[in-house]
Amino acid sequence: MKMLRVPLLMIGLLLCSQGFAATAQQNKMTTCNADATAKSLKGDERKTFMSTCLKAAPAANDDAKALTPQQEKMKTCNADAATKALKGDERKAFMSDCLKKK
Repeated sequence: MKMLRVPLLMIGLLLCSQGFAATAQQNKMTTCNADATAKSLKGDERKTFMSTCLKAAPAANDDAKALTPQQEKMKTCNADAATKALKGDERKAFMSDCLKKK
């Protein structure tokens, strides 16, 4: 029975250690917090800065996901439909045709 405890304890520790890894959001929070501290921000100024910092798009070196070809096509078709000011059924038909094109 004692021999079974050690492997189970090791497996438990391995599983728990994965929960301690910092997520991208936690890393961003740490960075924004450090920046606010370096700027000596207090009160409402700090709240505003933190809000803006946390909402900001990730930097190029972060794990930003690139758009897939389908997402790129969707983005382009959507922009084209917006410039043509299409609404309702016209927009649906345009988007359908645009997305089917290669």
